[in-house]
Amino acid sequence: MTFLAGHWLWLLLVVGALAVAYVLLSMRRGVYAARFASAGLLASVLPRRPQWWRRHVPAVVLLLTLATMVFALARPARTERIPRERATIMLAIDVSNSMAATDITPNRLESAKKGAEAFVDQLPPRINLGLVSFAGSAAVLVPPTTDRESVRASIRNLQLGPSTAIGEGIFACLQAITMLGDQVTADGQTPPPAAIVLLSDGETQRGRPNAEASEAALGARVPVDTIAYGTPDGTLDVGGQQVPVPVNDAALHEIARTTGGSYHRATSGDELRSVYQGLGSSIGYRTEFHEVTMWFVGLSLCLGLTAAALSLAFSSRLP
Repeated sequence: MTFLAGHWLWLLLVVGALAVAYVLLSMRRGVYAARFASAGLLASVLPRRPQWWRRHVPAVVLLLTLATMVFALARPARTERIPRERATIMLAIDVSNSMAATDITPNRLESAKKGAEAFVDQLPPRINLGLVSFAGSAAVLVPPTTDRESVRASIRNLQLGPSTAIGEGIFACLQAITMLGDQVTADGQTPPPAAIVLLSDGETQRGRPNAEASEAALGARVPVDTIAYGTPDGTLDVGGQQVPVPVNDAALHEIARTTGGSYHRATSGDELRSVYQGLGSSIGYRTEFHEVTMWFVGLSLCLGLTAAALSLAFSSRLP
C-alpha cells in the first residue's frame, strides 16, 4: 500500500490529539464524580448513564471514521507488478580463465551458468533477450529474441577463454540492441527500452576501455546493471601454482554508476540467484498504482453511520 498524496497524513496527528483530549476529558469526569461523598447522593444528582463501554464505543468509532477519512484524502493505492510487453535485455557473461576459480562451488563459471538460466526462466515471455560472452574479445551468441531455449542452450555451452575485455562486451551488446532497434524502426514502430546485465569477476585487459564503453551506453540510454561475481580470496591453478584472481568490485561499480544502472555483488551461487531475481523483477516488470480511495471513502461512511447509530441507541443523542 502506498499513498499518492501522502502529505495529508499529517492530519492523523489531529485525530490523535482528539483521542488524547477525549481520554483526558473522560478521566476528568471520573475525578469530578468521585468527589461526591455518597454513592446515593451521586445517583440522585446525575441522570442514569449507560454502561461505561456504551458511552465510549460511539466516540471510538467516530475517531476511526476521522482516521479513515484522512487515509482517503491521502489517495491510497495498491501496487501491482505488470510484465513488460516490449523490452530488450542483453545478458553479458565473462568467460575469462579466471572464471574457473573454485572459490565458488564447483567454479565461478558453472555457478554463473545456473544463475543465468534461472534469470532466463523468470523473465516475461515477450521480453527480447540476447546473450553475449566475452573474454579477450566479445561475441554475440544469441541476438535479442523471445526464443528462450536458444538462450539456455548457449548459456550451457559457454567455454573459457584467455584475458578479459569488459568494454568489448558492452559494445557487442549495444550493437545487438541497435540492430534490433533498426529492424523495429523499419517496421514503423518505436524501439523498445533496453538494458544490459553484465556479470564479470575481473578487469579489462584488452580492447576498448570500460570508460569508453560506459559513455557509449550512456549516450544510447542503455543502463548497465553489473554483477561482481567471486570472492576477494579467489585463486586459479596455473601450472601447479595458485594465482590470485580477486574480483574487481570498483571497475564494475563505476560502469553501473556511469550508465545509470545498478551494481551488485555476489559471492555464492545463492547470492547470484537472488541478484538475478531482483534484476528480473525490476527490468522485466513495471509497477502500476491502482487507487483504492473509494474503498476508504465507503469505509469512513459506514463507520460514521455506525457511530451515529450506536450513539442514538445507547444515549438517544448523536455523538
